[in-house]
Amino acid sequence: MNGFLALLAEPWSLPFMRRAFAVSAVVGLVCGVVGVYVVLRGMAFIGDAVAHSAFPGVALAYAFEGNLLLGGAAAGVTTAVLIAFVSQNRRLKEDTVIGVFFAFAFGLGIVLVSTRDSWTTDLSSFLFGQVLAVDAADLWRVAVLGAVLVAVVLALRKELVAVGLDRETARASGLPVLSLDLTLYVVVTATVVMSLEAVGNVLVLALLITPAATARLLTERLWAMTLLASVLGCAGSVAGLYVSYAYDLAAGGSVVVVLTGVFALVWLLAPRHGLAARARGRRHRRAVHMSGPRASEREKRARMFTDSGDSGGGETSLPAGGRPRST
Repeated sequence: MNGFLALLAEPWSLPFMRRAFAVSAVVGLVCGVVGVYVVLRGMAFIGDAVAHSAFPGVALAYAFEGNLLLGGAAAGVTTAVLIAFVSQNRRLKEDTVIGVFFAFAFGLGIVLVSTRDSWTTDLSSFLFGQVLAVDAADLWRVAVLGAVLVAVVLALRKELVAVGLDRETARASGLPVLSLDLTLYVVVTATVVMSLEAVGNVLVLALLITPAATARLLTERLWAMTLLASVLGCAGSVAGLYVSYAYDLAAGGSVVVVLTGVFALVWLLAPRHGLAARARGRRHRRAVHMSGPRASEREKRARMFTDSGDSGGGETSLPAGGRPRST
């Protein structure tokens, strides 16, 4: 027991681990809250699209020796705005438009990177994350941006849900659908860019979607889903860092593996929507279906027996011998 407590306390003695824990907790919480509306909207692909659309911006910033995060943010916001405008054409589904821009942005990023002869540590950290290298300024920037993003999403939660459930009804009700789409896309983009230092471009989709998907299996209520997703994202990120520290593994990958493990466990054991619960429900319905015809047959036979007794003009009874007789 003492050894376990020592293992829990040991990373906190290191300044870079304290900063990593703080950044991971904030990023996990914000991704959990924003991810709820992405999952309810059925646009999980947007996280991956935005993450990859940031790639050409990072490549350009790298080529001109600029700030990688600012380059990625500019490219991501531009792509998000284009997706929001193009998806207003109801002839095309939203995920189709996202797929078009996702493929284009990733291909453009590859073309831009191919013009360089070598990779550097800065670019690889953008792709795979380097949460252990964040400094105090990064921590404050993530905390302030995260607070703003959560405040925006919670302030517009009813409108975002209304648009996600039925866009045409929301538009007929007078809601500014395009403005809400743009807001959600920009919030998702900012969340993705904010998370790049924690898990990197390759794994950011898991941090945005997995906690919300896990919470979706546990509750039907929006407020409970939001609370659960934020707690799962925060706790899973911190637990992943512990695993990374204990076994000397990649931090971003460890966070994603822990979150996915929790999702798999909930998928199996969730009380109402888990695999085991659905199996029990199927067995119960099968039992009711099988017992129904038998019960109806017994009732039918009882009615026939009673009718036959009434037609004989007397009351039907069963003597000790078991054969009916009329009295």
